[in-house]
Amino acid sequence: MRRIARRAFLESCAAASTALGGSPLLKGWVPMSKQRHVVVVGAGAFGGWTALHLLRGGARVTLVDAWGPGNSRASSGGETRVIRGTYGSRGIYTHLTARALQLWKEHERRWHRKLYHAIGVLWLVEGDDAYEKAALPLLKEAGLAFEELSGAETARRYPQINCERVRWAIFEKDGGYLTARRACAAVLEGFLAEGGEYRQLAAEPGAPHTTGELRGVTLSDGTTIVADAFVFACAPPARRSFFSARPRGTSGSPRRPCQSGRITARISCTGFPATSGAGSRSRTTRVGPPSTPRAASGCPRPRPCRRRGNISRFGSRA
Repeated sequence: MRRIARRAFLESCAAASTALGGSPLLKGWVPMSKQRHVVVVGAGAFGGWTALHLLRGGARVTLVDAWGPGNSRASSGGETRVIRGTYGSRGIYTHLTARALQLWKEHERRWHRKLYHAIGVLWLVEGDDAYEKAALPLLKEAGLAFEELSGAETARRYPQINCERVRWAIFEKDGGYLTARRACAAVLEGFLAEGGEYRQLAAEPGAPHTTGELRGVTLSDGTTIVADAFVFACAPPARRSFFSARPRGTSGSPRRPCQSGRITARISCTGFPATSGAGSRSRTTRVGPPSTPRAASGCPRPRPCRRRGNISRFGSRA
């Protein structure tokens, strides 16, 4: 089994938008007269779209997920996920964002569903602005609409935000949020409608071939799926079943109650206003404690809602 690094996979996805056959996963691809079978483990954003595009490329595809698309254990789970194009100097992510927006809008029309909400994304700059400055030419290059706002203009437009320390801001007009759980479910439904196969079962690696290559995965119902190729689009807790990984830092923070009125932020944070009347969302952008795939259980852990100083900019009036 050949393991592909995340960055190499992203670069392959970008290249596949113009030439599907350029992906290393499809190297040596045979004609449809001898259709190859690919198993994709993980029905989140990466796994669902990978399965759909492989299916459209002529493969026979089986998508497997233990808990279903957008579940509470998944990286793609939750009600919302922000889509933005500002990634500092990392242009590959900005261009992938532009491509993702195009695909989501195309498939909203195809599937007759509202999944993406272009409410805009506001970046507030206080101190070092090298990250945001590096992103500006890349946003323009990718064709993503944005505005540069002075601190005074930001305060005038958004009186509910404390802008005392804000020097300037970027407003991404094309940015917004995706209804993540519903979007993952919609991709699965589209995949099934086009002839894909889905199994909602846990998967484990089967016995390797004498050459050391993986030839099959064993499902939790005792059956085995043999295929020509495998894609593991799993979050870290699930990846430990298939191969060992070095420790990586993870980011995130527990949800905290929003304060009403005009409030400030003492550390870097992100947030946006009410979605479907469910209140506003905010979180810090600080990096959390190190975590390893082997140590993480993948199970959601209840954490008490608590407030650690002023961490959010957005209140109930946002």
